[in-house]
Amino acid sequence: MIAWFRLLLLVAGLLGASGVAAAAVSAHMAGGASLATAAQFLMIHAAAVAALAAAGLLATRGAVLLLVGASAMAVGTVLFSGDLALRALMDTKLLWGTAPFGGTLMIAGWIAAGIGGALILPRAR
Repeated sequence: MIAWFRLLLLVAGLLGASGVAAAAVSAHMAGGASLATAAQFLMIHAAAVAALAAAGLLATRGAVLLLVGASAMAVGTVLFSGDLALRALMDTKLLWGTAPFGGTLMIAGWIAAGIGGALILPRAR
């Protein structure tokens, strides 16, 4: 299970870096509102995924739901923001319905994380 935590932390770093890059590009292009939205979602969810992975490392109960929630957020963010970025930069869609599906995954991830947080039992020191 440690590999899952490590992977989520790696993905969080990549989401954050992508968000900063997307924000920089959107600031310099006309009509970059979609890309700015993608950047915002990338950076917010990067922090959330990293925090959930860290919290999961410290938990004995609720950790799996935190990891599932973080994973759903990460995948949802890639789909949602990827679709918005492709629309802004290449005037094309990733796949039909990708942004709504990604948004739904992010919502499900937040719900799973909330339930996992409510069930959390910290490790004994």
